[in-house]
Amino acid sequence: MVHDCVLALGFFDGIHLGHAALLDRTRQRAQALGLTPAALSFDTHPDTLVFGTAVPLLNTMAERELLMRRLCGMERVIFAHFDEAMMHMPWQVFVEDYLVRQLHAKHVVCGHDFHFGDRGQGDPARLQEKCRELGIGCDVIPEIGAVLDGGRPVSSTRIRRLLQTGRCEEAVRLLGHGQLVTGRVTRGAGRGAGLGFPTANVPFAPGVLVPAFGVYRAEAEVDGVRYPACVNIGVHPTVGALPAPLLEANLIGFAGNLYGKELAVWLQAHLRGEMRFESAAALRARVLYD
Repeated sequence: MVHDCVLALGFFDGIHLGHAALLDRTRQRAQALGLTPAALSFDTHPDTLVFGTAVPLLNTMAERELLMRRLCGMERVIFAHFDEAMMHMPWQVFVEDYLVRQLHAKHVVCGHDFHFGDRGQGDPARLQEKCRELGIGCDVIPEIGAVLDGGRPVSSTRIRRLLQTGRCEEAVRLLGHGQLVTGRVTRGAGRGAGLGFPTANVPFAPGVLVPAFGVYRAEAEVDGVRYPACVNIGVHPTVGALPAPLLEANLIGFAGNLYGKELAVWLQAHLRGEMRFESAAALRARVLYD
């Protein structure tokens, strides 16, 4: 059974401070109205279809859902399939048929720059007017950058640039949490264990942004327990380049077998870039220092 809900609208890549403000309002409205707090996102970034440009996403769908549920209290997370039909859907139909009739929205919440429907003709003003006609509530959340960051926009695009250029701490400040990377631990060559620092190897999901190569301070979560971690992202230039970037996490204080387990890594700070060493001994000395 689908319950009536207060529905947040957006793509929500990264779940940054702006998204959190919108989702917090959604949760508060739901509590006041006795409804389910819910969020609507999409399985594909609209720019991929609209402009034919692939967007390197901050998170997978599963990670977005985890963040919205755990950090923002969403009880229901919906991923709409963004295809040609969705892209060309008249904005009125999107509101009346999809949001209200199919998803049972009784109140909606969106950002000041939210656009939807064929050619992006739907905007916050039209959404508010249509909601009034339908007898449901509508909140529009203003840009929060003026308050939080001296007027600069807090956006997923800006956070992507920060992570790609090694400015992880700035990105974390705008996210309000560590940059999340999840995956199942795979077997590697065992070189970390050979150096005395066993690592959990996690490949990046297709289409997800790979942060700047190098060493990170992080936290790693497995079976509901968090550990401080030293993380390397890169391709192993010292011992033979990998075909694709890999995240390797050394969980400080963990003892046990991680192979096959789901690992959540929260990147906190970029300590240095990836380096090539002349010997395994030099590599081990630097890893110990890190």
